[in-house]
Amino acid sequence: MEQIDDHEVIAEESILCLQKALNHLREIWELIGIPEDQRLQRTEVVHKHIKDLLDMMIAEEESLKERLIKSIANCQKELATLCNELHVEPFQEEGEPTILQLEKDLRTQVELMRKQKKERKRELKLLQEQDQELCEVLCMPHYDIDSDSIPSLEELHQFRQHVATLRETKVSRREEFVNIKRQIILCMEDLEHTPDTSFERDVVCEDEDAFCLSLENIAALQKLLQQLEMRKSQNEAVCEGLRAQIRELWDRLQIPEEEREAVAMVMTGSKVKVKKALQLEVDRLEELKMQNMKKVIEAIRLELAKYWDQCFYSQEQRQAFAAYYDEDYTEGLLQLHDAEVVRLKNYYELHKELFEGVQKWEESWRLFLEFERKASDPSRFTNRGGNLLKEEKQRARLQKTLPKLEEELKAQIELWEQEHSKAFVVNGQKFMEYVTEQWEMHRLEKERARQERQLKNKKQTETEMLYGSAPRTPNKRRGLTPTTPGKVRKLNTTIMSNATANSSIRPAFGGTVYRSPVSRLPPSGSKPVLTSTCSGKRNPRAGRHGADKENLELNGSLLSARTFKGLQI
Repeated sequence: MEQIDDHEVIAEESILCLQKALNHLREIWELIGIPEDQRLQRTEVVHKHIKDLLDMMIAEEESLKERLIKSIANCQKELATLCNELHVEPFQEEGEPTILQLEKDLRTQVELMRKQKKERKRELKLLQEQDQELCEVLCMPHYDIDSDSIPSLEELHQFRQHVATLRETKVSRREEFVNIKRQIILCMEDLEHTPDTSFERDVVCEDEDAFCLSLENIAALQKLLQQLEMRKSQNEAVCEGLRAQIRELWDRLQIPEEEREAVAMVMTGSKVKVKKALQLEVDRLEELKMQNMKKVIEAIRLELAKYWDQCFYSQEQRQAFAAYYDEDYTEGLLQLHDAEVVRLKNYYELHKELFEGVQKWEESWRLFLEFERKASDPSRFTNRGGNLLKEEKQRARLQKTLPKLEEELKAQIELWEQEHSKAFVVNGQKFMEYVTEQWEMHRLEKERARQERQLKNKKQTETEMLYGSAPRTPNKRRGLTPTTPGKVRKLNTTIMSNATANSSIRPAFGGTVYRSPVSRLPPSGSKPVLTSTCSGKRNPRAGRHGADKENLELNGSLLSARTFKGLQI
């Protein structure tokens, strides 16, 4: 409403201005003296001029409106085409804008769409160039996309992901190629092999960037490497076998260390020259072996005895190999020993885990028996440094682990016996029977020891009942109070009937005499008679608090201080 009022005000002001101008012109004309008819003509000219000016202005504005409307139509048409090409939603103007605002918005949107179209085409071209380069390296087909159309944002995103995947594939394949190539070169050097095919020359001799990283080429590389590694492994196995044969012959022939060091350089590696040198050494040692038949056979017998021990062979099984006791050292005897060693070696390696388990049980059992022996030894309580605690912990641990190990071995042996349809024997006896027998022997030994202790304790008790015994532990020490002057020390006349109260017994007790509250009769029922007096010498330990460990010799028997415990002063 305010805009309308402003326009009316401006229109009224224009009219007033026009009227004022006409009046001013008329005054000028009158002042000049221009006739009325000419003044009228002049007024018509002014009117016509003003009308032409307004018409021209109106025409210009009408032209502007037409241009805007035409621009709007063109922008809308181009915008629809761009939205279709760019695969976006058509542009929708919000509200009811004016022609000028609509034209401006449409023109801005068109410029934005043109820029997006240009950016997409540029990115599409860049992605296609990268795709072409990567596909040539990887020997893969190009990405299928229309070069003439404008890709959508989703299509560009997928294209970018595809190119990124190709780039990662190239990096991984190149790393794999470089790694395989390095291994191939090392294998060829070890095998002293020269590339003899076009593919091998492309791999080894040509530039790495020129190699096609296709899946087929990578697979061919892996196959070539496997072939070379197989040949290398075969060479290594042959060389290692020759080295083992050389070491075995060295030990059997007792080759001196100086002579062994002469061929030390060929004891590593697996190249062709190393293999040849090893074979020459084996041939030399074989010839030397034939010249030292007895020495070699005796060395083999030592090795054979070692395998017998490791396989827990019984004496009957060992004697079954009669050639072991043959003294006719011939090549045939050597071959028999070699064959037997190979057989036992293979047998041991095939069942090594089982034999090692049995050996572990044997070692644990011996350790367990040793701890059991120490557990029954009273002197173990005088140990220092916590050894007793450590031994008890180890003994308790063995008591837990031994049954568990036996159960594991039992399961393994049962499986082995099912597979081989025969019994697994240790020293000619089934292992579990052997284990049971060991436990039973251990139980019987403990029972025997217990009975011996009981018998010993019984005899000691009988002896103590007759003659008394020394105290085993220095509990409260009696007789340590100072001597009270004026008290008269008397000896029980029942026990000491042949001795006076101030006899030489007093010096033997260091000034203190005890009497027993109960007198013990000898087996004959006669009264005890003191036939000898004690020495006047004091025991060197009498001055210590251990006075209860002194002994008296009465009637040819040693009576400990415990015998006199309780004697009154």
